[in-house]
Amino acid sequence: MSAGVRTLTVRHVTVYRYSKPVALGEHRMMFRPRESHDLRLVTTRLDILPRPTHLRWLHDVFDNSVAIATFGDPTLELRFDSTVTLEHLETASPHYSLETGAQTYPFSYALDDRSELARGLVRHYPGPEVSHWAARFLSPSGSTGTMALLEAMTLGIKDEFVYVRRSEKGVQRPEDTLRRRSGSCRDFALLMMEAVRSIGLAARFVSGYVFVPETEPSARLSGGSTHAWMQVYLPGAGWVDFDPTNSIVGNRNLIRVAVAWDHSHALPLWGTFIGAASSFLGMDVQVRVTEAMSEREPVAVYHEDTKNTKKTTGF
Repeated sequence: MSAGVRTLTVRHVTVYRYSKPVALGEHRMMFRPRESHDLRLVTTRLDILPRPTHLRWLHDVFDNSVAIATFGDPTLELRFDSTVTLEHLETASPHYSLETGAQTYPFSYALDDRSELARGLVRHYPGPEVSHWAARFLSPSGSTGTMALLEAMTLGIKDEFVYVRRSEKGVQRPEDTLRRRSGSCRDFALLMMEAVRSIGLAARFVSGYVFVPETEPSARLSGGSTHAWMQVYLPGAGWVDFDPTNSIVGNRNLIRVAVAWDHSHALPLWGTFIGAASSFLGMDVQVRVTEAMSEREPVAVYHEDTKNTKKTTGF
């Protein structure tokens, strides 16, 4: 087992474009990574154009950091530009010290833990398809190593399904992912969440970013956009990351921003506008995660009048 600290910079730019000026409703952002023993924020910056009339911050029920912006005059374009530099402590080959009773599946959570984990144990898409798929990874003998089971499931999604980047909102139902044998990172995260819940383990959704080392250009997916994976609660180890898109177990290359029982509560950005639906021209999202010392280029180039750019800094 080896651990190392990377200094990473995440630049995340989202631009909404409209054919005619629209009034903007409230917009909620989750761009700020979750600080913990394996992640420390160094510098943060958030630029918003047009400038919000008010920007406030809060922690939601999962302790995710949420920024809420309100706006004044109508606009043809809305731009969010977040840059964060952080220190990321990661373990290349993690070894989790599970409690003795949890090292072999099946096991039961302690009553106190079970009450706290109740929402993470409830399936949101009940049905036999996911249960049958999850049963493939169970040992015929009736017991198997807990980590071996979860690692096999993570690898199974990576090996058996085709990754498709999808910009539309929402997720596929898990049975649709099974039928199509393809999906986005959030579809795979949801499938594995429902699969582990079907066998009695607590799971939650994670949104954030994935670092794609230049030496591994084909080894990771979802590097140019926000990323999603899931966590399983394991006694003795706590919440453990599993990224079925890239077959990652542990936090290697993964930067957590938000966690929730359901994907709809971990959206990086959401908001409203007042105007004709046809006035919405589209949305552009660009994410770039680099080692801070090697960052040379901005995430994207936009043609705009920089003299009129107004900035709001927060975090």
